[in-house]
Amino acid sequence: MRISINRSRCIAAGQCVLKSPQVFDQDEEDGIVILRTENPAPELRESAKLAARVCPSEAIIVHED
Repeated sequence: MRISINRSRCIAAGQCVLKSPQVFDQDEEDGIVILRTENPAPELRESAKLAARVCPSEAIIVHED
């Protein structure tokens, strides 16, 4: 699994950080999503997928291997 983000789509809602804080963070200045890891460990994959599903702007893309 690989995660990518589209920062220009992000509306800084923070849902991704709430669902998967080990994978996502927010920029301190504008709140836009920051990807902490492009290839989450197996134990983080479900929370990363959940974060992508709840993202209101669909800024998170999950690429399955």
